[in-house]
Amino acid sequence: MRALIVTAVVAEADSVVTGLTPHPDTPGPEPRALPGGYSVRRRDLPGIALDVLVGGVGPAAAAAAAATALAVAEYGVVVSAGIGGGFAPAAPVGSLVVADAIVAADLGADTPEGFLSVDALGFGRGVHLPPAELAARAAEATGALLAPVLTVSTVTGTAARAAELAARHPLAGAEAMEGFGVAEAAAAHGLPVLELRAVSNAVGPRDRAAWRIGEALEALARGARALGPVLAHWGGQHDQQQHG
Repeated sequence: MRALIVTAVVAEADSVVTGLTPHPDTPGPEPRALPGGYSVRRRDLPGIALDVLVGGVGPAAAAAAAATALAVAEYGVVVSAGIGGGFAPAAPVGSLVVADAIVAADLGADTPEGFLSVDALGFGRGVHLPPAELAARAAEATGALLAPVLTVSTVTGTAARAAELAARHPLAGAEAMEGFGVAEAAAAHGLPVLELRAVSNAVGPRDRAAWRIGEALEALARGARALGPVLAHWGGQHDQQQHG
């Protein structure tokens, strides 16, 4: 099977590639160019090939990049991976979160009665659900919290916004900016999606001094290392079902 892993920025992709490289002294294949100026780096593990793509920041950029890659190659699963904010105390800095739901948390409308999601407005869907078995196995293998991950276009920077999101999504584990865009592209191609986030900061008042980006990137590399065999096993099961 082949999997596509989409990150927002190069530093996240580097961490994922590091985690997926069993022998660091052995360089992998040269990056493969895609239309639109994108490129993917491939890593091969037993039973699976993984392409790592830097898609850009935000759901629109992530969707465009993922859709470009999916249009030119066949994949069995798509993963959104990177760092993000964690909802305390469930997801502390340095921990991992695997999404059991990928939620477009600010796609909708403000009203005097409160926020209405895009699906409540009747204009589409606001949630993508990863395969439950795959998400559970990924969380177990990586030691991650299994919880909803919120996709936002504006990163939370105040206590009021954090409280609002927590009230609307009391089970949320993390917020980031790309998961829903990647999930939309995957859904358009009929593919399952997964999201893995390493927590660099608490969701709440913006405090750059408290961010632990290096720690989160190290956790992301460990998460990617553990995730690879899970994806290979899951892909092998589904191949057997399709050809059995």
